[in-house]
Amino acid sequence: MAQLSIKKFGLYAGVSVYALAQTSPVLAQDSDELMLEEIVVTAQKRSENVSDVPLSISAFDGNFTKRTNLDDVKDLIKFSPGFAGNTKDSFIDYVNVRGISTNDFGVGTDPSVAFFKNGFYQGRNGAVVTSMYDMERAEIMRGPQGFLFGRSAIAGAISVHTSKPKIGEFSGYIEGGIGERGIFEGESSFNIPVSDQFAVRIAGYASKENGYLENVKKPNNKDRGHHGKGALRLSALYEGEGWDATLVLEGEERKQSGSVYHPIEGDETLELYKEIFPGVDFTTFNDERKFNASESLGNDDNSSILSATATINYQLDGALLTSMTGYKRHDYQYAEDFGGLPVATNSYKQTQYGDYFEQELRLVGETDGDLDWYAGVSYFDEKIRTRFSQQANENAICGYYYYYYYGTRTCKQLFEYWEYPEFSASDKHLFEVNRVEGDYSGWSAYADLTYAASEMLDYSFGLRYSKETKDFAMRAYPVASELGPWYSIGFTTDGYISDSRSWDAFTPRFTARYRPNDDVMLFASISRGYKAGGFNSFGANLIDADEDLIADAGSTPQSFDAEKVWSYEVGYKATLMNSRLKVDGSLYHYNYKDLQTVIYDPTAFVVNVGKVKATGFEGSAQMIVTENFDLFATISYNKNKFSGAESIEPGSTGNRLPGMPKWTTSGVARYHTDIADQGELSVSLDWRAQTQTFGGLANEGLGTVSGWSDFSFRVGFESDAGWEVTAYVENLFDKIYFDGAEENDDFIPGHYFGMSRPRTVGISFSMPFGD
Repeated sequence: MAQLSIKKFGLYAGVSVYALAQTSPVLAQDSDELMLEEIVVTAQKRSENVSDVPLSISAFDGNFTKRTNLDDVKDLIKFSPGFAGNTKDSFIDYVNVRGISTNDFGVGTDPSVAFFKNGFYQGRNGAVVTSMYDMERAEIMRGPQGFLFGRSAIAGAISVHTSKPKIGEFSGYIEGGIGERGIFEGESSFNIPVSDQFAVRIAGYASKENGYLENVKKPNNKDRGHHGKGALRLSALYEGEGWDATLVLEGEERKQSGSVYHPIEGDETLELYKEIFPGVDFTTFNDERKFNASESLGNDDNSSILSATATINYQLDGALLTSMTGYKRHDYQYAEDFGGLPVATNSYKQTQYGDYFEQELRLVGETDGDLDWYAGVSYFDEKIRTRFSQQANENAICGYYYYYYYGTRTCKQLFEYWEYPEFSASDKHLFEVNRVEGDYSGWSAYADLTYAASEMLDYSFGLRYSKETKDFAMRAYPVASELGPWYSIGFTTDGYISDSRSWDAFTPRFTARYRPNDDVMLFASISRGYKAGGFNSFGANLIDADEDLIADAGSTPQSFDAEKVWSYEVGYKATLMNSRLKVDGSLYHYNYKDLQTVIYDPTAFVVNVGKVKATGFEGSAQMIVTENFDLFATISYNKNKFSGAESIEPGSTGNRLPGMPKWTTSGVARYHTDIADQGELSVSLDWRAQTQTFGGLANEGLGTVSGWSDFSFRVGFESDAGWEVTAYVENLFDKIYFDGAEENDDFIPGHYFGMSRPRTVGISFSMPFGD
């Protein structure tokens, strides 16, 4: 896996740096000419063509997501410049935008990249990742979106919109597909007109795939990389006189593998374990689709998600009033072997359920004058309950910390050396459990004014006030091991310890938009980003602890402060060549303070540390090259520097943030032609490529993921009758690469995670029906 060169990036992009665009990869054709269509988005609370929005935004319609086989919301990262970190699981802590990721897997904080569905916030790990089916469009925004979306959007936001019922139309489709490793996919939708004012839409989805990663430690276990998921959605639309209401009920069940970790060959901790356990095979399989892990707590990523939303629009005199009400419930079970070794060093399990309620009221002005405006208020309430379990082999702990001092490999030998009473091993080894209860609420108010200084120039100023309160309680349970609770949690509590904190902030946004003609738009923006502080799921402020490490009364969970960023951006959007080419590019710079960072000392907890300065550019191009050939391509560059963390990572000043490649590119090249007046044959090649990423602030060589590229090839035929069949080969060259890495962290060796899915051959079929 050689690092991807800049020269290769130029070849993969297929367009010059000048040709940077972001519109819908959709073709429109009439009797006279070919032209590109626009996607209408609602990122700024009103319907606008994506080319008119003064934001770094990508927009994809449902046809594009189907054509490129994007079926989970995180799959949108593939074609989104400035994004990285699709780990193919239910966690979004590794999703990275312009260098910023969440960097916390607990439940006491919120994600830095926010996900929304039909305008409603999707929540945290275990509830946020859902299937994309019967889609209308997806909007992907880069940079702080705290003004537009409120909480948890300091780095960016992904907003998807499902297809709405259509009044007076009976229609639908049925799709199916099969492929290697038992792949089966099915999707259908039925739009049913009930009356001239009322319609319902029913959509369903199912997907299954066998695994492709073999655990040689447990050969009888089901191969990892498998999944099975099913979802059902009922939407209803009623249009009254001057008002309309949309109700959406949705449920999804997901069962799949948790993450799989591959220790990095040559890591010093791995070499130590080979000495401590001379009879154990520690083969790492870094270049094979195998792994070698104890998985003592299992390997699962299972969730059950239910949601109900209601959106009501009232047409007032000069304004549109919108009420949005949403409720979501999820149950989640996750397990992985974070150490990735045949001897448990950090087997991890999380059992969780949560309830989330939100309400928003919004007024959007409808005027013909020089002043446009919108304003609103919102409220949320969340309850989250989580049980964390972590397990480590007792002899691994004793050997790691004392082998080089005393030459003892086991806890029994260590106790004998210390002349302690004989060590009695625990059946569960060192098994630490803690529970977390979080009750969170918040509200915000916002307003935006846009003034047209002339036909060519307008200015916008927006201001949002947000306040969040978190009531947080944690309980750490006693352990059976004679080693005591000093590794994963580090203490126990007599019941729950608790605390409550609030955070608030004003987040302004200023934009200027200039249109020298109908085909070109220039914009500039200054925005303030903010993410509330939170609590550590595994740490406490201990007033004191007795010899059994039981925290005294008055101890509280550890908390950390809010993150803040100022972001500056200029951009260019244009429609050229008689609407056959759309280009878009943006340059940005941000200053980030008080980054919330997970550290291990030796337990995991979050601290505010460091500053980040970053500069970069992003964009993409969409072009009808000829009557039969069209191209969509993206490219992005990010240069960031971290400072202020010498106390936790000496030598890190000037290093890059982990998880973000310096260069990325992606796109689709498609050739299509009519076949004997029976339909259209299409051949396409899509790709994603990126340069190396680091696994931690130290930017260590052993924690580096090499650059990679992934190509997929598709051949399809769409008949004039509407049915369509497509054959595909994904990961065409069967490349082995990883989603990310973690640098060596004391007791746990450095490791890769998220090995690529192998080359996959399949075929799909779809049939529309109705009016």
